[in-house]
Amino acid sequence: MSSHPSSPKSNDSESLPVLLVKKSNQYWRVFATGLCFSIFGIGGLLLSFLVVPMIAALSSSITERELRVQRLIRFSFNSFCRIMKFTGAIDYEFVGTELLQQDRNCLIVANHPSLIDYVLIASQLPQCDCLVKAAVWANPFMKRIVRAAGYIPNHSPEDLLERCEERFQRGNVLLVFPEGTRTTPGIEPSLQRGAAQIATRTQTDLRVIHITVSPSFLTKEKKWYHVPDTKPFFHVEVKGKIEITPFIEGANNLTSSARQLNRHLSETIFPQ
Repeated sequence: MSSHPSSPKSNDSESLPVLLVKKSNQYWRVFATGLCFSIFGIGGLLLSFLVVPMIAALSSSITERELRVQRLIRFSFNSFCRIMKFTGAIDYEFVGTELLQQDRNCLIVANHPSLIDYVLIASQLPQCDCLVKAAVWANPFMKRIVRAAGYIPNHSPEDLLERCEERFQRGNVLLVFPEGTRTTPGIEPSLQRGAAQIATRTQTDLRVIHITVSPSFLTKEKKWYHVPDTKPFFHVEVKGKIEITPFIEGANNLTSSARQLNRHLSETIFPQ
């Protein structure tokens, strides 16, 4: 009695088109990601050398220039996110962004799983100061913009608290990533104590934002063209506020209160 191996061949032939579609989709997302980052770079140069100097020339004060540039950043980042979504490079969802419209005199803290976390968050903020690492100040696409926006470099700790407090007194919000760098997948994340120190020493409440990316994308270990098999989905959720007063009143000194706050932040930013 002869057997017919037609069924396995049929299954293989049915799966082949599916595999081809998935692979072609992945190749498209490599192209789309490269296109989007090219647009980002060219746009950054145009803003740096054309738009930002015009804003500076038309602003009557440094504060007015900074707010105008920050509004420009929000518009540009919002456009960039929409382009990434339109081209199919990524998909994303924001939850609770209406809470951000109410925040004043507030420190915004978030986890940092990908390269575009700052872009996603800043695209939703009416005003946003940012604590920026030193490498950005040397980036030709960004350095003129971050300087014009009044962002705070984190390489000068001697006047960091003073500059942060001055922004909070204006009613500004300040975005900080307490990890200090992007999360490494598979390794338990940890927080530096800088955000907790700023919050306790300036007596400023914190707003928490939690970002998840599935599958992981634009991590520290991988290049931009290492796109996953399926389209990355970014879920950005604005969570509740953390009041700073209980941490200050419940500790003997500011160092102890910052340590307790940092422990609470870790549990909040990285929920089980």
